[in-house]
Amino acid sequence: MIAPMRILVIEDDAGVASFITGGLKEAGHTVDHSADGKEGLILATTGNYDALIVDRMLPNVDGLTVVRTLRASDITTPALILSALGEVDDKVKGLRAGADDYIGKPFAFAELMARLEAITRRPAREGSDEITEIQVGDLHVNLLSREVRRAGQSIDLQPREFRLLEYLMRNKDQVVTRTMLLENVWDYHFDPQTNVIDVHISRLRRKIDKDFEPPLIHTVRGAGYRLSESA
Repeated sequence: MIAPMRILVIEDDAGVASFITGGLKEAGHTVDHSADGKEGLILATTGNYDALIVDRMLPNVDGLTVVRTLRASDITTPALILSALGEVDDKVKGLRAGADDYIGKPFAFAELMARLEAITRRPAREGSDEITEIQVGDLHVNLLSREVRRAGQSIDLQPREFRLLEYLMRNKDQVVTRTMLLENVWDYHFDPQTNVIDVHISRLRRKIDKDFEPPLIHTVRGAGYRLSESA
């Protein structure tokens, strides 16, 4: 779990807003809410927030304009856009406006949290380019030599398997959704409706979990996957 944050939710749908703010508060975060784009923009500009969750369609000022205005003012608070418009072109517009991520409605709260955690960790991760090794339990990965070892045994991975493992390890103990894997491991900003993730997860499990204890790759039903020493 990430540390408690102060989060601004700009959402005009009362039911969705209640669902999000309630879940965030239960997770230990401090949450402010605005149902109006203009008011939300003022709050985002003047408040000291760790993250923003912004609906795309808002009264007075739309969500894309909110984010675009913030970025033009050099306000870099991580922003996640919510929208019922889930086509690829819509997502591209959101990202080009300056959003850090974009999630279509309806969505599972677990995915919202996973994406929120990912965008709020990015600055620290970008500042850690000098990291050459990652370790989770007895699993070691050398990012320079691309050598993978578990319990001292060398494991041979194909390039895509290595990239998948690296992404899971960089996000250890966090739920990683299928969409996040498609975007960050396969560079797909859409779902190609294939079982490519399942196939690669299965292959990776056979290589790093089959002959070792404890298993490290866990399926989180309805949400995605998590790499962790704990079940």
